[in-house]
Amino acid sequence: MITDQLIEKIIEMQNPTCVGLDTLFDYLPENMKDGVTTFDKAAERIVDFNKKLVDTVRDIVPSVKVQIAYYEMYGVAGMKAYEETLKYATEKGLVVIADAKRNDIGSTASCYAKTFLGETEVNANKYKAFPADYVTVNGYLGTDGIAPFVEQCEKNDKGIFVLVKTSNPSSGELQNLVLENGKPVYEYMGGLVEKWGESTIGKYGYSAVGAVVGATHPTEAKRLREVLPHTFFLIPGYGAQGGNAEMLKSCFGENGLGGVVNNSRGILCAYKKLGGTYYEAAREACLAMQKDLSTVIGKMGK
Repeated sequence: MITDQLIEKIIEMQNPTCVGLDTLFDYLPENMKDGVTTFDKAAERIVDFNKKLVDTVRDIVPSVKVQIAYYEMYGVAGMKAYEETLKYATEKGLVVIADAKRNDIGSTASCYAKTFLGETEVNANKYKAFPADYVTVNGYLGTDGIAPFVEQCEKNDKGIFVLVKTSNPSSGELQNLVLENGKPVYEYMGGLVEKWGESTIGKYGYSAVGAVVGATHPTEAKRLREVLPHTFFLIPGYGAQGGNAEMLKSCFGENGLGGVVNNSRGILCAYKKLGGTYYEAAREACLAMQKDLSTVIGKMGK
């Protein structure tokens, strides 16, 4: 089961880090940007950047998250770069999360689910469009918007991460509203996620239906960890958004498991702070993050 595989890589590496490949062209070193005047060339350089970074950190981090918006803005060329990045990271043994936050119902949700988790049929031939191990989804349309994704998870051993308590400052405008039953919206959504994942629980006790829980809201994260024993967390907000290791400690169980922590700009742009090549600086940032997280989480899988 995919979440078991992710957990086993985390235990092996003693590192719950997910590198966010939110790769803006502007993040690239000057020598990689020189002479670029088209989307095609920009996308080509972004892929080069991603591949070298993946090669440099794949032995110390278990996963990457590839945010689709940073590729869509470069048009068709950007989407080709997105596909190539997903495939390359997979080939190198990383657990790959397509960060696309898809959200719809019925047949449209089924199309989205096949796009990232399944296959598309063309005259009896089946092809994978943007293959990933997980995709992020928005569950606020309810069960009929999530069921097609769960179906693909069960069919193809894939996973999803559902938005529950997001890291942005204004998330509380909706997510912290208290319902008539006394629960805040984020906790009720978390309960749905726990229910949606009941058919996909693996040997470590976590399902393939995970939750996005921001490091920047530790009180809510602690509550969610208490009431969602079978839900694995994707934890954004570390680093540039203000989250730190102490704030996200409550996302993990007593065995040091239960989540993977995303860091994007802090790794992609580490060279601007540390000097040297971007990929060597990225590796150094990953190792520093591993050490930082380990100080509060402890041994993983103990």
